[in-house]
Amino acid sequence: VQLQASGGGLVQVGGSLRLSCAASGGTLSSYTTSWFRQAPGKEREFVAGRRWSGGATYYADSVKGRFTISKDNAKDTMFLQMDSLKSDDTAVYYCAIGRPPSGLIRSTEMYYYWGQGTQVTVSS
Repeated sequence: VQLQASGGGLVQVGGSLRLSCAASGGTLSSYTTSWFRQAPGKEREFVAGRRWSGGATYYADSVKGRFTISKDNAKDTMFLQMDSLKSDDTAVYYCAIGRPPSGLIRSTEMYYYWGQGTQVTVSS
C-alpha cells in the first residue's frame, strides 16, 4: 500500500488546514488510520488515530478539540481537519496505517505503511 499525503502549507495562528492522505494499491477499510507529526529536533509524535474496527478515535491532548480525523472508505482517503492552529503545531505531518492494539495506537512501531509527509507551518 502506498500513501500520498497532501494539504500542508503556511497558515497564520488561528487558521485552518485540511490534510489528505490517499491510498493506492490497497484499501484503508481494514486498517487503523493515524496521523503523526515531527517538529525539527523532536521525535515523531502521535496526533490522531481512528481504529479500523468500530471507528473509535483518539487524539493527543495537545490537539483535542481542535483537530478531527476522518476517513472516506469509498475514496480510500483519510483526512485531518486542523482548526485553531497554533505555532506549536508547526511540523511535518505523516499519515500511517496499521493494525495496532488499542493500547498501542500511539506507537509508531505499530504501523506498516507511511506517507511521505507534508509540511505544516503556522506563523504568528
